[in-house]
Amino acid sequence: MPLGIDIFSGAGGLSLGAEMAGFQVKFAVEKDKSAAATYRHNHPNTLVLEDDIHNINPQDYLQADEHVSIVFGGPPCQGFSLSNTISRNMDNPNNSLFEEFLRFVYEIRPDWFLFENVEGFAHFEEGEIQHLVEERFREMGYEVFPKILWASDYGVPQHRNRFFMVGNRLGIKFEYPEPFGTKITVNDAIGDLPDLANGQQVDTLSYKLPANKASQYAQMMRKGSKRSRQNYVSRNADYVIERYSYIKQGENWKAIPDKLMQNYANKANCHSGIYRRLKADEPSVVISNYRKNMLIHPFQDRGLSVREAARLQSFPDKFIFKGSLMHIQQQIGNAVPPLLAKAMFEKILSYG
Repeated sequence: MPLGIDIFSGAGGLSLGAEMAGFQVKFAVEKDKSAAATYRHNHPNTLVLEDDIHNINPQDYLQADEHVSIVFGGPPCQGFSLSNTISRNMDNPNNSLFEEFLRFVYEIRPDWFLFENVEGFAHFEEGEIQHLVEERFREMGYEVFPKILWASDYGVPQHRNRFFMVGNRLGIKFEYPEPFGTKITVNDAIGDLPDLANGQQVDTLSYKLPANKASQYAQMMRKGSKRSRQNYVSRNADYVIERYSYIKQGENWKAIPDKLMQNYANKANCHSGIYRRLKADEPSVVISNYRKNMLIHPFQDRGLSVREAARLQSFPDKFIFKGSLMHIQQQIGNAVPPLLAKAMFEKILSYG
């Protein structure tokens, strides 16, 4: 089985996709305690190095004759995100973390690498950073293939775009996987999960629908699980729930009467992404910080549960998150959707 190494692994969305495709992940690097705990729980056969990546020499964890097929990961993206313009400059220490990705590829010399980030990476410093990273990889002998992909094209029930850079030193002209042609909707993804109330936090509940009545996507997510786990919903204040009641599917805060928004000094300054009710018959909007953005269930006046958000990211129900509710929500929002990752890794393996 070909070996991979996951750096900046988070909860392990990329690793899960790699394992689904047929890679064995030798070790993962993640310094966040909660994310590392989640990774360990769900990838028991992978060594997790819970440390700052600057402190890690990859050769310490590889045998002399061990061949690594791929190094993959997504350096923390706060410094590159278009939604965080305050820190989008080269003084942000997060921006130097792609240097660590380059170091791992240089020291390990894998056949392939897969570098993932927010779409904003391609525009950072007017594209100069992407150009610099590509040149560094080419100097190491890798051909480089960058592209922005939409998760909803690859079986993920979410309109989420991510920047990918795939490279290899085998002389292969890599082509990205073709879109699947069908879209998975929010209702496909979460329609069988239990009804919940604002603030309800129950670990284990029965599914609302029997497996044979659930969508094909839901059936796939339920494999290995008999009941729905981690049905945790953040508690919103009563006035927030009242606001939710005015918002129809696809609408946002603009549908809330002005009299209920008096705590906003200037309602016009509200971000378009907050107080948005998901449309049942389309893929979801981006599941990033879904608690802060106050994404609303399509039919119930409440926020999304942990399991619902995980489903919209394509994490299977047997995948269990560790840490506080806030940390779990952050892990889900930061993750690469496993089914998007699976499509990428399957394409890489198709070249033999």
